[in-house]
Amino acid sequence: MGAAVDLIEPLGFEWDDRRVRRTAMDYIDHVTVERHASFAAFRASIGSARLVLFTTKSNQSAYAFSFRADDVLLFGKESAGVPLAVTEGCDARLRIPMRPEVRSMNLASSAALVLGEALRQTGTLPG
Repeated sequence: MGAAVDLIEPLGFEWDDRRVRRTAMDYIDHVTVERHASFAAFRASIGSARLVLFTTKSNQSAYAFSFRADDVLLFGKESAGVPLAVTEGCDARLRIPMRPEVRSMNLASSAALVLGEALRQTGTLPG
């Protein structure tokens, strides 16, 4: 979809070439990936861009939010989300609406859903 990927240490998963290639197939060569040593380093790298966290602990729907073209979308670990200090360092916290008996969606599905909505709203969908 044309979005860069920023990984913030410590990662909640293994990031090695073999696993990445298997999961991302041939698409990984078309994605810009940058790693950051900490949340503070990541936050400093995005400047004044608005940091939008997706969390099950929010009541605000991603579909009732006005995205901006320079927003940075943040997703935490599927099983635990993000630490409180990270939550407090975000400018907005949104939730993907889902049925009450469903706790959350997997990370790839969540990211694709909201990135698509953000790109649709801002008129920056690829191709």
